[in-house]
Amino acid sequence: MPCGLLAYTEGHNPESNGVTDVIKRAILVGVALFAGASLAHADGDAAKGEAVAKVCMACHAFDKTNKVGPGLGGIVGRKPGTADAYNYSDAFKKYAATAAAWDDATLDAYLKDPKAVVPGTKMAFAGVKDDAQRADLIAFLKTKQ
Repeated sequence: MPCGLLAYTEGHNPESNGVTDVIKRAILVGVALFAGASLAHADGDAAKGEAVAKVCMACHAFDKTNKVGPGLGGIVGRKPGTADAYNYSDAFKKYAATAAAWDDATLDAYLKDPKAVVPGTKMAFAGVKDDAQRADLIAFLKTKQ
């Protein structure tokens, strides 16, 4: 006699033995939970992000002024490699040629490990490894439009 879950899925797909459907549903639930947990960090705290941003200030301004690195004012929604009068590395120019505008996902990946996203970048920073701190930093950057 099948268990409740198997009974629920049996007959749904005539080619399935029921177990396959349960496994597929379990995987989908797991993926949804993982994605939800990752997205939970997307709504960071801008006030906390300002504290995280202090490590960026050695090279970046949070307006459109270029320093060692490009100005970060207006970065969210801006296409990478487009800060006025900034001399980007060849590696970053190559990345920027195919990249979409900076959004939560692209900033999150880049801020986590810049050298993995743009091999050969001249940015010496190793990245913000903590998920919550990156989310806070991104929330702060959103206030600098």
